[in-house]
Amino acid sequence: MKDGFIRVAAVTPDIKVADCSHNADEIIKYAKEAARNDASVIVFPELCITGSTCGDLFLQNTLLDGAKAALEKIAKATAKCDAVIIVGLPYEVYDKLYNCAAVIWNGDVVGIVPKKNISASEAGVFTAWEDGQELIDPDEALNYCIPFGKLVLACRTFPELALGIEIGDDNTSENLAKAGATVICNLSASPEIVSRSSAVKKLAEVKSAELHCGYIRANAGMGESTRDLVFSGYNLIAENGKTIAESRKFTTGITYTEIDLFRIAAERRADKNFAATNKERALEYVFSLKKKDLNLTRRFSLNPFVPEDKDELRNRCEEILTMQATGLATRLRHINGKTAVVGLSGGLDSTLALIVTVHAFDMLGLDRKGIVTVTMPCFGTTSRTKNNAYYLAEAYGVTLKEINIAAAVRQHFADIGHDESNLDVTYENSQARERTQVLMDIANMMNGLVIGTGDLSELALGWATYNGDHMSMYGVNGSVPKTLVRHLVAFESSNTEDAKLAEVLRDILDTPVSPELLPPKEGEISQKTEDIVGPYELHDFFLYYLVRCGFAPSKILRIAEKTFDGIYDSETIKKWLTIFVRRFFTQQFKRSCLPDGPKVGTVSLSPRGDWNMPSDACVRLWLEDLEK
Repeated sequence: MKDGFIRVAAVTPDIKVADCSHNADEIIKYAKEAARNDASVIVFPELCITGSTCGDLFLQNTLLDGAKAALEKIAKATAKCDAVIIVGLPYEVYDKLYNCAAVIWNGDVVGIVPKKNISASEAGVFTAWEDGQELIDPDEALNYCIPFGKLVLACRTFPELALGIEIGDDNTSENLAKAGATVICNLSASPEIVSRSSAVKKLAEVKSAELHCGYIRANAGMGESTRDLVFSGYNLIAENGKTIAESRKFTTGITYTEIDLFRIAAERRADKNFAATNKERALEYVFSLKKKDLNLTRRFSLNPFVPEDKDELRNRCEEILTMQATGLATRLRHINGKTAVVGLSGGLDSTLALIVTVHAFDMLGLDRKGIVTVTMPCFGTTSRTKNNAYYLAEAYGVTLKEINIAAAVRQHFADIGHDESNLDVTYENSQARERTQVLMDIANMMNGLVIGTGDLSELALGWATYNGDHMSMYGVNGSVPKTLVRHLVAFESSNTEDAKLAEVLRDILDTPVSPELLPPKEGEISQKTEDIVGPYELHDFFLYYLVRCGFAPSKILRIAEKTFDGIYDSETIKKWLTIFVRRFFTQQFKRSCLPDGPKVGTVSLSPRGDWNMPSDACVRLWLEDLEK
């Protein structure tokens, strides 16, 4: 259970219709295997003890008695399994037959949940359960009573774990989640038809997102009667809107993964609307689990800000560019502005800022000549980036100004008594602030806006000169991480019909990220940002899990080591994570006075509602967590 991870399993056994003894043996076999593999919650399909396709045989005492005997057999045989096991069976209470889920723990049946929504085909056999709960004595031989009805079963030793159980299409997930359940277990016997599995997957993702929960679905499969229907055994496990594990259709066996209960708790804390409706907690504290230090099997994306599906990525890029351009267009229209000033370095961020500005002007029907791009060569400028700036301005049909700032910076050095041979932070920041002064003054002259180029990753690291490139009149890239900036520029490259523009954009994508504030070596960029502060793919990974998920640094390190295995070693990851955490805290003062800019994703560091952090917050606890 380290870091909040708990392993769960959805199981489809190979059953025989109405052969309760055989089915019990199959369930026991898989339950023991899952428990040996450290699964703490093991979910089987609806009516799996008998099979869901028994029809009128459900009314036979022989089958019902066989199901009860099988349930007791499963409970006794799994007594040493450190897991909660949930199985489906028909169960009679007060002369009515219910389609039920039985919860087994520590060798006992600790609760039974009856199905609420009965289909037309089930109505002749089963009774629909009405809300409520009763205590029943399942068998005099057991000599104890158990709850029967709506249940949320909580773990004493792991309080973040609370199980809610629904059967088939009951749609009780919302009530269960609001009663405290963090993991919803769905026992299903849904026949397969074309496209049903994709619909089931989408529904599970929506439920787990809206309810901030884990969702385990175990479906009937091989062995069910195929007289009129086919059952695929399609199982899935979702968490917070994403499917994190799923089985192949028409197979039997176990689907494993780890659900992150700490993240679920963090999502619920952050969602005040969810917390406000959580009025009644109907919890039954009935089980305990041993703590397990799991070797994680679930997969984490290398680039959590970037969709892995190509079509989804393309749609995402188009949407983000439209949002950025719409934000800027709205601001320009509000101030009746017809001029925008962009510092164009020929690097990645300023290129994206220009692309967004062009799209905004096109939205408003404004002349692109009103976009004034300014290239300001100085001590570190290379011919590659300078030429690319020229090509971009020409291709987009915008105005270009070249202002060499070397003389102005040297005069500033003389004024403050700085030795030009001392290539320190003053040497660098003097250039960055001179560039910003030039842009601001040109904007004043032309009654325009200075468009900020800095991205989300730079803001997280504080990799910006305070009151230099840190400042603008509207920052279009402020909530776009560096790993996504690259894909937005690549999207523009693939969308243009101008072959020369596409070539230039591709070259910009291949150019090392650099502020170009130090003199080049043999004409090449000497100051590479990622050599100084670390790889942006790592920093964006850290940023996502620190801000979006609220993970502790030690947990981020753990999943980064798994995700980047073979790319970076543990020592390297820890080095850059330490730097990220330290800089994230010490550079908050720069984020406390950011210019306006559009929010385009779930992670934003704007001080106006998205990220409220004091500039004097101490980093000690976070660094200690990482060290331990």
